[in-house]
Amino acid sequence: MRRRTGLAVAGATALAWGEWVNWRWSRALVGNGEGASTAVVVLGYRNSGATVNLVNRWRVRAGIRSVTAEGAHGTCVIFSGGPTGGGATEARLMADYARSVLGFDGPVLLEECSTTTWENITNVIPLLEDVDRIKIVSQPAHALKARAYLRRQRPDLAARLVGADDYRPGEWIVVKPLLALYGLWTLRGLRAEERQLAP
Repeated sequence: MRRRTGLAVAGATALAWGEWVNWRWSRALVGNGEGASTAVVVLGYRNSGATVNLVNRWRVRAGIRSVTAEGAHGTCVIFSGGPTGGGATEARLMADYARSVLGFDGPVLLEECSTTTWENITNVIPLLEDVDRIKIVSQPAHALKARAYLRRQRPDLAARLVGADDYRPGEWIVVKPLLALYGLWTLRGLRAEERQLAP
């Protein structure tokens, strides 16, 4: 009985920790920018097949709800992701899913060359020059990494970053501790990169 209680407490603690870490990351490096125009940048994830994978389907849904959270007026969705094993790019697969399955009919732009997060940011920068607010959509740790890359490449554009609707309490709750562990490892690598680049 005591062992079962201990396991239940440990499990609840892990779930609560995963929620907290992902919540904290979702609010890092974002401001409260104002303006009429917004770009929602949805980053692709390792789509090896001819249809959009589970992670990219979730990212598209999070991207679309990041538009509808404030109304679609003045908002463009940018899908970013290069070639896949199935021929079509990740960006195209995600855009097709947004249109055909989710019924999204707002403005869409495609960035179809990127194969890394750094390239995602580099390649969407020309599409962000004229917008007032920028939302980057992915799992919280990955979105934070992308925001840090934007801050490194274009601090002036990074000043326009605002929060996306890619974190919701209870969503993916069982895997959030694993996402948090992976995120800690990924972000540790990011900090190491920043130390190497420091003068």
